[in-house]
Amino acid sequence: MHRDAFTMSDRSDEDGDASILTATKPKTKRPPLYKVLLLNDDFTPMEFVVHVLERFFGLNHAQAFEIMLTVHKKGVAVVGVFSHEIAETKVAQVMDFARRHQHPLQCTMEKEE
Repeated sequence: MHRDAFTMSDRSDEDGDASILTATKPKTKRPPLYKVLLLNDDFTPMEFVVHVLERFFGLNHAQAFEIMLTVHKKGVAVVGVFSHEIAETKVAQVMDFARRHQHPLQCTMEKEE
């Protein structure tokens, strides 16, 4: 009988440990997201901007045209929200592509609030 009591006590300790581990498990925080922005300039052709949006951001022509108009009218537009690494890669791709085509198009990123 004493042996059974010990076993029951042992089981309850295991259950207690499991609940403690669950309770103290650290919550994983979602990584911050970054907005990729296109800035207006007076030299980059509108068609080039539309092409960049389709090529690097996977937008269809209508979506790309709409964002291009927003950039043109407001001076800036968010073209996507990504993890830091993806945002950084997209900015680098757009900037490199624009330079290779001799356009001063600016693409930047900023942390989403």
